[in-house]
Amino acid sequence: MGVSMSVPEKGISVLTVDFPPVNALPVRGWFELAEAVRAAGRDPEVRCVVLTAEGRGFNAGVDIKEIQAAGQEALIGANRGCAEAFAAVYECETPVIAAVHGFCLGGGIGLVGNADAIVASDDASFGLPELDRGALGAATHLARLVPQHLMRALYYTSRTASAAELHAHGSVWRVVPRAQLRAAALELAREIAAKDGRLLRMAKAAINGIDPVDVRRSYRFEQGFTFEANLSGLADRVRDTFGKEGA
Repeated sequence: MGVSMSVPEKGISVLTVDFPPVNALPVRGWFELAEAVRAAGRDPEVRCVVLTAEGRGFNAGVDIKEIQAAGQEALIGANRGCAEAFAAVYECETPVIAAVHGFCLGGGIGLVGNADAIVASDDASFGLPELDRGALGAATHLARLVPQHLMRALYYTSRTASAAELHAHGSVWRVVPRAQLRAAALELAREIAAKDGRLLRMAKAAINGIDPVDVRRSYRFEQGFTFEANLSGLADRVRDTFGKEGA
């Protein structure tokens, strides 16, 4: 259980997240993932990182049970851990491919929204159920996956979008049957890793440098409202009813 690293081919590092049963990451898990991504990016032999997961889905966000048990300390830890993991993916010195299967929710959107490319299985779904969990955040990253008005509708309703829908919007590179997901991700990684390593790192820095949105700052801005909702007690009331008024 945790984050593991493998090198299936020269120049490619595969990071696998495994926090059963649904990959809802505890505070330590977000920091562990952030460090693994940064370590892979620092390795001069690595030219592409593939981020994948075991189990039923790619990522179910933060471990809400941990926050309910530990209160504000866990909330602060989760906020900081998510911010670090998302930033690690975005700032990784080499391109990052997210290989997504099953559900990709909450914090999962932060990871894939900051990735350089996404390959998804045909059963993958993407969404931010934050309003049903008494939280806010990662609209920054969902906006990198779908057009602005669709992002808003998905955010307000907590609905999900399919891999096919994201592929139609151009944010998912390829959609394949789940059994072919790893092979498809490695195929893209292999094509990227065939480029000159130093030039790839320059390209990543250049692309980030022309990005119109400061993803770290905008996400931290969103998180301030999550903390406000928790301080006011509103978040607890919403979490207890899963966002259903009067439940």
